[in-house]
Amino acid sequence: MYLEEQRRRALSLLANLIIWVFEAVSFGVIWFGEYHNPLFFRGNYVVIGLYAVFLFLITKSFNGYKLSYMRVLDLCLSHGLAIVIGGAVAYIFICMVSRDYMNVLPVIIMVIIQIVFETLWVILIQHIYMLFFPPRKLIVIYGIYPPENFLLKINARRDRYQICEVLNYQQGMEKIQQDVLDFEGVVLYDLPSEDRNNILKYCFKHSIRTYVIPKITDIIMKGSDDMHLVDTPVFLSRNIGLQADQRFFKRATDLFISGVGIIVASPIMLIIAIAIKAYDHGPVFYRQVRLTRGGKQFMIYKFRSMRIDAEAHGAQLAKKDDDRITPVGKVLRNLHLDELPQLFNVFVGDMSMVGPRPERPEIFEKYEESVPDFDFRLKVKAGLTGYAQVYGKYNTTPIDKLKLDLTYIQEYSYRLDLKLLLLTFRIVFRKESSEGVDKNQQTALKDKNEKG
Repeated sequence: MYLEEQRRRALSLLANLIIWVFEAVSFGVIWFGEYHNPLFFRGNYVVIGLYAVFLFLITKSFNGYKLSYMRVLDLCLSHGLAIVIGGAVAYIFICMVSRDYMNVLPVIIMVIIQIVFETLWVILIQHIYMLFFPPRKLIVIYGIYPPENFLLKINARRDRYQICEVLNYQQGMEKIQQDVLDFEGVVLYDLPSEDRNNILKYCFKHSIRTYVIPKITDIIMKGSDDMHLVDTPVFLSRNIGLQADQRFFKRATDLFISGVGIIVASPIMLIIAIAIKAYDHGPVFYRQVRLTRGGKQFMIYKFRSMRIDAEAHGAQLAKKDDDRITPVGKVLRNLHLDELPQLFNVFVGDMSMVGPRPERPEIFEKYEESVPDFDFRLKVKAGLTGYAQVYGKYNTTPIDKLKLDLTYIQEYSYRLDLKLLLLTFRIVFRKESSEGVDKNQQTALKDKNEKG
C-alpha cells in the first residue's frame, strides 16, 4: 500500500512538473521573442522565474494540482483561470517595464496555447491515472443513522472511490479493527466522539488512510489559534465571527468591487431587463425577504427568472426541470446572471461580496428544526458568492451548507475572499452548481436524521 501511494504521488508530481515547465518555457519564448529588453541581461531569467512561481501559486490556490481526486472539468477550469490571470499580470508587468503599451497579441496566443496544452494534458493524465490506479477500496463506519445521503454522493465519484463495505460502529471495536485492515481507506461518518477517537487512533497507528466527516465542533476547532502559554498545547477559539479590522477592510472591498461591477455590468443588466419584459410583460425584478448577519432581514433583488405566479402555493426552492422557470430565466440561472442586481444589495451594505448564501426566513426556520445550529451561519453578512456556493450546489443539504459556511467563517482571510471571488467564475461552467432540489422537495432537506 505504501509503495502504491508513492507511485501515485510520483505520477502527480511528474505530471504537474511538466505543466509548470511548459508554462515557464512558453512565457520565455514570447519574452525573448517579443518583449526582450537588452538592459535586463540575466534579469530576463528572473522575470521568467517570477512568472512561473506566480502561476504556480495561483494554480495551487485553485487546487489545480490535485490530480488524485479533482474532476477533469474542475482541473481544466482551475488551470484555465490561473493562466488567464497569469497572462493578464504578465502583460501589465511587460507594459510597466517597457513604459509603454506593448502588443498584447503574443500574450493572448501564449494563453490560448497554454490552455489547450494543459486541457489535453490533464485529460491524458487522468486516463493514465485511472489505468494504473483503480478506485480506492473504502469501508464506511457510521454511527446511529445510516449514511444514505453521503453514499449517494460518494458513489458519484466511482472513478476515484469504491465503497466495498458499510459497517455500523455498534458491531464492536474488535470487528472494526479486523475489517479496516482489508481496505485502502476508512470513512468515519457521524460517530460518537469516543468511538471515533478510538478508531482514528487505531488507523493512525497502522498507517491507514482515514476520511473523517467533520462535526460542527470539529470545524469550530479548525479555526482556532495555537497558544503557547505553558508547556501544554492550548487552542483559542474566539467565536465572534470577523474581527473589527476584518469587517472594515471587507466593507471597503465590497464598496469598490460592487461599484465597479455595477458600472461594468450596466449594459448587460439593461439587455436582461428588456428580455424579461419582452417575454411576458411582467416585472423585471424579483424582491424577496432574506436574512443576513445576526438574523437581520433585508430585501434582496434578483432578475425574475420564474413565472409571475411561481409561488402561489408558498415558498419553495427551485426544483430540477422546474416548469415555473421561463425560457429567459433558464439562461439567466445557468449563467448565474439572475443574481447581478445583488450588486446593489452589496453596495448599500445589506450583503457582502463573499459570505453565506442568504436564506428566506420561512425556509431558515425549517432548516433550524432539523439543524439547530444552522444560525451559526449568521455570524457574518450574507454573500453574493461564498464557500458553500463555490464548493457546494444549489441543492446542498442544510447540514453540509452549514459546515461549508462555518469553514469560511472560521478560516476567514482576505486571501480566501479573493480566492472564492475568482473561483466563482468556475461555477458558471458547472451545471450541477445550479441544480434544483428534487420534485418532491420544497427545501434542500433530505435526511432529517443528519446531525452536526
